[in-house]
Amino acid sequence: MSVPLYQAKAEFFRMLGHPVRIRVLELLGEAPTSVKDLLADTGVEASSLSQQLAVLRRAGIVVSTRADGQVVYALAGPDVADLMRAARRILTEMLAGRAELREALLDSDPAA
Repeated sequence: MSVPLYQAKAEFFRMLGHPVRIRVLELLGEAPTSVKDLLADTGVEASSLSQQLAVLRRAGIVVSTRADGQVVYALAGPDVADLMRAARRILTEMLAGRAELREALLDSDPAA
């Protein structure tokens, strides 16, 4: 029995639903990055980063290679970077709408 597409999408977004995973994907969207640099850029413990990278690797979103004695991670394809950029645009639009609403409320006549 196959999983409905909407359920597969929900599971995909649930897998993405961790702040460290999102940060890693943003960083990897810029360029392949060593574990050492990911540790420095995320500020999390090595064990936590390793766990989150394993989730992303199992999902097939990131790939790892060894270069000069270091493990380097990269996005498996460009679509995830596109998704992170789309999420940023959506959030920016949502926050802009909230800011406009806040300004309208502040500017409105309290007696009205």
